[in-house]
Amino acid sequence: MSNLIKGKKYEWETVIGLEIHAQVKSNSKLFSNSSTAFGSKPNSQVSLVDAAMPGMLPVINKYCIEQAVKTGIGLKAKINNYSVFDRKNYFYADLPQGYQISQYKYPIVGEGKVIIDFKDGSSKDIRIVRLHLEQDAGKSLHDQNPKKTYVDLNRSGVALMEIVSEPDIRSADEAGLYISKIRSILMYLGTCDGNMQEGSLRADVNISVRKPGYEYGTRCEIKNLNSIKFIKQAINYESQRQVEVLEEGGVIEQNTLLFNTSTGKTRPMRSKEEAHDYRYFPDPDLLPLEIDQEEINKLKKTIPELPDDRKKRYVEDYNLSNYDASVLTADKLVSDYFDNIIKSDKTLKESSKIVVNWLTSELFSLLNEKNIEINNSPITPENLGRLVKLIKEDIISGKIAKDVLVEMFNTKEDPEKIIERKGLKQVTNTSEIEIIVEEVLEENKKMVEQYLSGKDKLLGFFVGQSMQKSKGKANPKILNEILKSKLSKKH
Repeated sequence: MSNLIKGKKYEWETVIGLEIHAQVKSNSKLFSNSSTAFGSKPNSQVSLVDAAMPGMLPVINKYCIEQAVKTGIGLKAKINNYSVFDRKNYFYADLPQGYQISQYKYPIVGEGKVIIDFKDGSSKDIRIVRLHLEQDAGKSLHDQNPKKTYVDLNRSGVALMEIVSEPDIRSADEAGLYISKIRSILMYLGTCDGNMQEGSLRADVNISVRKPGYEYGTRCEIKNLNSIKFIKQAINYESQRQVEVLEEGGVIEQNTLLFNTSTGKTRPMRSKEEAHDYRYFPDPDLLPLEIDQEEINKLKKTIPELPDDRKKRYVEDYNLSNYDASVLTADKLVSDYFDNIIKSDKTLKESSKIVVNWLTSELFSLLNEKNIEINNSPITPENLGRLVKLIKEDIISGKIAKDVLVEMFNTKEDPEKIIERKGLKQVTNTSEIEIIVEEVLEENKKMVEQYLSGKDKLLGFFVGQSMQKSKGKANPKILNEILKSKLSKKH
């Protein structure tokens, strides 16, 4: 599928780079021991360091450093043994120091890559430029009072990992896949909780357009997007806007933009700053950070099975398609749930495709309807596995299994109890099914004549009528065989 935008005159290519700001999963901030708990009372988690009181000195949180290194390993990136914290100077009311402690020339993590997977089974590498650590700013609240701006410093000093990509992304869909993959890796590693609603994961989008094969165009940066849906909307709107400006003979000005989620449009926030505007220089209160290789090797040993490794295992061990394996591994909670089903029984390992269908289609549908995360599912992995096994063993039909699944979801009961209580066991007794088939054929003599005259598609009608008469309990395979046998004898 082409990613090109068709303008009125030309075809255009979108060029996108992303800066993802991921909050480090830690109990305390990057340079102080203040809590990072979400949703606390405003200004209740602010130390003297966070408030930039005179004489207060930052102290590096070792755990945050380890979390950044683990993330770098997960991104297949180079871990730098030497890195430096810099002061990035700019003024906001919610940045009490008047500068942000960040990293510039010497980040903690260097070049890496992330693989994104498409529905057609193909994939693409998105290169990572760097990952650096920095402290978050506080929050200015403009909607609490018509005449005042309130400042909440609870987030001030919270550790962030900024993950910067090369401009390798070519569409809104690719951007969505890339962010989902980064989020997935971080959650597998346990280095960020990935909660976009709470601001734990946000992104700035750098975007430009060009005619295919030409030099990069002038880029604009869309700031602070906190959902994949809005990121995709912002990219689609902004790329179209830039195409229209250029085709009308205009010039794209390098700007920092905000995206209005109500109107679906971008608007200028300020002219884009360059690095020299921030007057970066090494923070005199913090020594350069030196990590020896032994420490890095120790952390490598703690890295769990990551999405790409798990996906490879699913494809090789369970013969799943690349796409099915990608869907399962996109969320660690989902792949853990799948693993817990599969490990319980050899039959289920051999029926992994059926398990995937029941998990990603039927169970997902129920969970989405009630807005429940899979780790809170009323149906345990063991019980979903047992339901699939009952289908495989011809105890119940797939159609009845759907009703049983809904009942399991509502009552948390085992499937066997529900089947017993409701008398849903599949009829496999051939004599019982023969009686049902005879009745259906007797009641539909004209249809039988039409079938015998060559209208083969009527077989589906007879199957439907027979299933209805058996209240969905007749074994479909046996029913089909008996039907075909009875009809052939009428020729």
